[in-house]
Amino acid sequence: MEQRIQIDALEPEAYKALYHLSQLVANAGLTSTHQALIKVRASQVNGCAFCIDMHTKEALKQGETPQRLFLLNAWRETTLFTEEERVLLQVTEEVTLVHRQGLTPETYAKAIGLFGDRYLAQIIMTVTVINAWNRIAVSTNKPF
Repeated sequence: MEQRIQIDALEPEAYKALYHLSQLVANAGLTSTHQALIKVRASQVNGCAFCIDMHTKEALKQGETPQRLFLLNAWRETTLFTEEERVLLQVTEEVTLVHRQGLTPETYAKAIGLFGDRYLAQIIMTVTVINAWNRIAVSTNKPF
């Protein structure tokens, strides 16, 4: 893989601002399980090897099971995820793939019903932040 620019060195203030936003979002109130599922699933969708590697290791340290991580990309075909987690994963995919249809009215209604306004806002912010990191890592060939 070719070596590319390193954003953190070339745009340190912007990089620090995104890092700070990441910290705010991480401390906003989502459970560690929800954060891990969002980070790993969005990174899978975006094909970000650096972030998949980092966030699966973090998830394992936080108590996530290897089996659930192995099957995360097939979450619709397994019973390992709760209904709440399934809606969380659907929101993650729809926000990540916003160019397809965005967050559909059906998914939005389910999410509001399960999580409420504030928690859904935190979910959307978490998805947004990991997508930003994925785009930086993928476009700069961030090595892992």
